[in-house]
Amino acid sequence: MRIAIMGASGRVGTRLVELVLANPGLELAAALVSPRSALIGTPVAGGSIEYRPAEAAMNSHCDVLIDFSSPAASLALQQQVGRKPMPMVIGTTGFTAEDDAALTSFAAYRSMVVSANFALGFEAFRQAAEHFARWMPGGEASVGEVYHARKKADPSGTSRWLASTVRDARSAVMGFAAPTPEIHVEREGDTVGINEVRFDLGSAELLLSYRVHTLAAYAEGALAAADWLHTRRPAPGRYSLADTKTV
Repeated sequence: MRIAIMGASGRVGTRLVELVLANPGLELAAALVSPRSALIGTPVAGGSIEYRPAEAAMNSHCDVLIDFSSPAASLALQQQVGRKPMPMVIGTTGFTAEDDAALTSFAAYRSMVVSANFALGFEAFRQAAEHFARWMPGGEASVGEVYHARKKADPSGTSRWLASTVRDARSAVMGFAAPTPEIHVEREGDTVGINEVRFDLGSAELLLSYRVHTLAAYAEGALAAADWLHTRRPAPGRYSLADTKTV
């Protein structure tokens, strides 16, 4: 499977490059970086592939493109690819509602797996929180996160996703709009990622916690999604991690 990586010099992109190069069943088709990157023109790990800015013609020479960049770069890439049926895994976060709608519009031309968190096992963790919220809708929920000190102080896309998951699950059972759980944000050292959902039942409490030890967890999950796209070849559309387990 030939993989192109958008955001190849970023935290997750670097791990993706390493995993692709180390896997004999994978081939690095392109390592795409910002047009302003100092890496442009330099070889990737001393090989024949060089870091390059995204170009529409080059993007057509891979089986799946994995995008861990920025919202602006991600949407610019979609414009470049246009109507080409290029399967994509999109782990970029920070999209506004308008950006997200624009991203979805491009799914009319190609299959996309889009997620705020590709870490292995995260989807099972999210569904566990959703399931508990449905069983115990009276439990007051809150969401917590701990990430590295260099990450911006705003709640991550992962935490917002968890909060909306719990809110929607409680609302569906109670028959009225439940409040969105409060999100507690911490930044500490080089922490890769800790996500928690807490349910206060008054006389009891449940704490669900998911901890990522290395950035490789996100890269491995993205590659698993890429393999699903390449193997299953689903129709054009926007897919979630849950879809990759059921379709």
